[in-house]
Amino acid sequence: MKQEKQEIVIVGAGIIGVCTAYYLTQHPDFDSTRHHITILEARRPAGGASGKAGGLLALWAFPQQIVPLSFKLHQELSDLYNGEKEWGYRRLDTLSIEGNLTTKKKPTGETFTPDLPTRYSRKPINAGEPLPEEVDWIRPEIIENWSSIGSPETTAQVHPYKITTFLLKKVLETGAAELVIGKVVNLRKDEDGTVIGVSYEKQSRERNTAESTQDANAVNDVTGTANKTNTSNGVAANGSDLTTVDLEADKVVLTMGPWTSKLLPTCPISGLRAHSITIKPNRQVSAHAMFTELKVKRGQYVSPEIYPRKDEVYVCGEGDTLVPTPESTDDVEVNTGRCEDLFKYAGEISDVLRSGRILRRQACYLPVTDIASCSGPLIGHTNVRNLYLASGHSCWGINNAPATGKIMAEIILEGKASSANVTGLEPELFFDATSIN
Repeated sequence: MKQEKQEIVIVGAGIIGVCTAYYLTQHPDFDSTRHHITILEARRPAGGASGKAGGLLALWAFPQQIVPLSFKLHQELSDLYNGEKEWGYRRLDTLSIEGNLTTKKKPTGETFTPDLPTRYSRKPINAGEPLPEEVDWIRPEIIENWSSIGSPETTAQVHPYKITTFLLKKVLETGAAELVIGKVVNLRKDEDGTVIGVSYEKQSRERNTAESTQDANAVNDVTGTANKTNTSNGVAANGSDLTTVDLEADKVVLTMGPWTSKLLPTCPISGLRAHSITIKPNRQVSAHAMFTELKVKRGQYVSPEIYPRKDEVYVCGEGDTLVPTPESTDDVEVNTGRCEDLFKYAGEISDVLRSGRILRRQACYLPVTDIASCSGPLIGHTNVRNLYLASGHSCWGINNAPATGKIMAEIILEGKASSANVTGLEPELFFDATSIN
């Protein structure tokens, strides 16, 4: 008699869910004849922060239980799959810059900076050392101080969308996993409270997920129909037909980021909106990521972060909670004024960026933990049998995704983490998951 495969359902096709699926398929105990993975995604892979984050990797990120492992795994993935070419992996320097934008203006509108060094000197005000020679795209006359906070030994970068979709394709190529586009609306339990599956809604008419992605060729022909399902019909808000599908599962892993509380109302994870832009500079700039603090008026500062990539420059700003986390990534509200501010401040720092053009204005929600004693993420078992969680990574989700995925694979297949000590990050320490939708 043929034995049924163990069904592992991963809810969310961002980088955390994708890395969990990837490391499951790479685990020595994973057997495609005995295991099957279904990745459920409401809209499209990497549609949230996994497609819009900066992609900085740092050994000094948090939490330190998993950061060193994840930094190492990023390098291993790059070595294995030519990450430099496939998703822009590279080591780089990282600087901290303090600047003053309150200098007086000439009638022509040009900045008047008496007694300051010329921009050709590369030496900022009050700084003991000149800027590195290759950082010739930054205006030193507005910089009051700077310091190095990362070297190629401790900081690197990736393009989040590209690494997420690349690893997803590798997962699907194994034949042991499938991606299903559908919104999970319910976690199904038996009479003992054990999770036995999920219910999700999908449009009756198959949608082409690649049409809505940033790269139309990134994920083609990846939707599928899950096995072991029962269906019923409904109507979507836009009038199109919906089918409700009940999918049986032996293990359910929630990797939903800021949408976690949609299924787990008591989970202390919420969304922090973050705006960003990408700029096409008028010439190549050096590989120096920058954390800035710029004085714009007395007592007022802004802190844009600048991450040069090989073919563009990514700029992001501080997060806000002005707009609650929406229903899906399709509903994220982009404040164009905030994006224009980012371009303005980037231009104050760099003439090269000022004369560049904006390629993309965007916003996403970062999953942050509302726990005084833990900055996240939450990784591992919940207090509900067969229900697992990996979420709450804040701004370090891209950084910590490989380690999270590897650890989750170990917990699911071995029963415990063996690559890192995740004591203190267990979900069951911080909330009761029995009140589930």
